[in-house]
Amino acid sequence: MSFRRFLFPLSFLLLGMSFLLNLSMGSVWIPPAEMVEGMATGTWAKNSWEQIILHYRLPKALVAVFAGIGLSISGLQMQTFFRNPLAGPYVLGISSGAGLGVALLMLAGAAFGISLTGLNSWAIAGAGILGAGSLLALVTLVAWRVKDSMTLLIVGLMVGSAVSAVVAVLSFFSGAEALKLYTVWSMGSLGALTWSQVSILGLLILIGTLPIVGSVKSYNAFLLGESYARSMGIRTERLRWLMIGSTGILAGGITAFCGPIAFLGISVPHLARMLWKTVDHRILFPGSALLGAILLLLCDALGHLPGWSSTLPINAVTSLVGAPLVISLILRKNLSKDF
Repeated sequence: MSFRRFLFPLSFLLLGMSFLLNLSMGSVWIPPAEMVEGMATGTWAKNSWEQIILHYRLPKALVAVFAGIGLSISGLQMQTFFRNPLAGPYVLGISSGAGLGVALLMLAGAAFGISLTGLNSWAIAGAGILGAGSLLALVTLVAWRVKDSMTLLIVGLMVGSAVSAVVAVLSFFSGAEALKLYTVWSMGSLGALTWSQVSILGLLILIGTLPIVGSVKSYNAFLLGESYARSMGIRTERLRWLMIGSTGILAGGITAFCGPIAFLGISVPHLARMLWKTVDHRILFPGSALLGAILLLLCDALGHLPGWSSTLPINAVTSLVGAPLVISLILRKNLSKDF
């Protein structure tokens, strides 16, 4: 019990250290002490360091924090919603919807004469948001008619599979340039956003997170079943819409701007339960948010190969880290007993 009392201060300390490490790592190593001094005083040992930090690494690190927070708490919501340990932020097909929007822009757009070289990050993000929003509207319509959570889970998986099939058909008929561009997007990236896009992503994370604060106690009752939650006076229909809407905003916004990022939303909530040894969402939500931000910052830092100017796709790194983590959790304990 005494150790768990220090977990939050320790997590904040690790978050700060991971943030500094992420800013220091890259093709050019920047000493953390000189970086902090440069950001505090505005005087840098090398002029190039200021450009690297302020125009590339700092926005990328903030995106890692935002994406880590959003994916982790949306994954926790979906695991509570479906009472399923394998549920994640993309279980409703939000990622597939964003992928379809980007595929229509890149793959189908090339066939209609849209210049791929003229596409900027705003166009790609806009297509991803439209695709994710359209699929979220479809899932919302289904949720309005279907009251059973497991049925909604099956519908979400089937819609996601159908959308993936459409993307596969578009990929089959597309040219090499368009296919490569889409494949690179699907691998995920944290470093292609401008400061204005970082601000919009941060706003989406805030909008998707704020409604949870006022309903966090209701999640504990919902975990025990909708009938039990109703007997406690909780408006379960309102809570269902809150979970779906929040997850759609968080996962849809992150996927539109960064591409799909695997495993983080599934593994981090389990890691939070294991460390804090609780199923209380008042602890799990902030704990998962902190762990998600820390892990994504570290994964991004691991993706920087020494001496290389490019980085590994973030999706590859999170999968390499997340898959062993989930397997180890399964071997250590029975995940289903928390649901």
